Amino acid sequence: MKSKFRHVALIGKYQGSGSGILTASSRQVLDDIAHYLGKQGCDVALERDTAASTGLSQYPVLDAAAIGSECDLGLVVGGDGTMLGIGRRLACYGVPLIGINQGRLGFITDIPLENYQTALTPMLRGEYEEDHRSLIHARVMRDGRCVFDALAMNDVVVNRGGTSGMMELRVEVDGHFVANQRADGLIIATPTGSTAYALSAGGPLLHPSIPGWLLVPIAPHNLSNRPIVLADQTEVAIEIVASREASANFDMQSLASLLRGDRIIVQRSQHRVRFLHPKGWSYFDTLRKKLHWNEGVS
Repeated sequence: MKSKFRHVALIGKYQGSGSGILTASSRQVLDDIAHYLGKQGCDVALERDTAASTGLSQYPVLDAAAIGSECDLGLVVGGDGTMLGIGRRLACYGVPLIGINQGRLGFITDIPLENYQTALTPMLRGEYEEDHRSLIHARVMRDGRCVFDALAMNDVVVNRGGTSGMMELRVEVDGHFVANQRADGLIIATPTGSTAYALSAGGPLLHPSIPGWLLVPIAPHNLSNRPIVLADQTEVAIEIVASREASANFDMQSLASLLRGDRIIVQRSQHRVRFLHPKGWSYFDTLRKKLHWNEGVS
């Protein structure tokens, strides 16, 4: 049976390796997957930075905008960080993404590399589960003007710099004052990001179908400052009241330096990321596997 997907973009892991150059084994993995896709009747293109890192020159090269307009599937080979980066860039085009895990945890790149052909063959025929994930749109406002604008799939983290001492943050929801919090920082996380930094800071897990996000303080001075779940239709504003140094991280992949009086405005993006999973996929299967639930239980 012919593939449902005619034109597939292959995106590989190239960030975080220092030089940005893939190892020979990683290049071979991408080449093998490209050959497999060709045998399934797919036209294969390489994402631009992936092509530059691999040196694979036998495939057409496309940037994110071209992938969005020309491809009907993105196949991401790497870890969750790779998926976060390309997911934000392709969300506005509605291109579905499949993740092959070449990293460690793999909450959103969930197909094991060693089993990719077994999982992909029925998916390419149209047998899959579709899963939509929300995005955060955040702006840093300074003296009434926007000085930084970014999307985040996991979280926006406002935290102090390397100096000692807590920061004080004023938190508002839909223009209503919530609290002044003294803490090391504050995390605003999507359901996807509930298994990332927010989990380490004591936040709850949030099922990806829930239209909400988390507000999780980092090491709060007042222990009654607890994580809270908000509807994602709300607008959250965080103002820097006092801090020697402060910054805002967006999925831990982009950074804005903050000054006293800066306001970080967080809203739900109009775009969502489309993930495809093998038929029968369950979010709870992912949690059980990645968080090692039921270990030692017969």
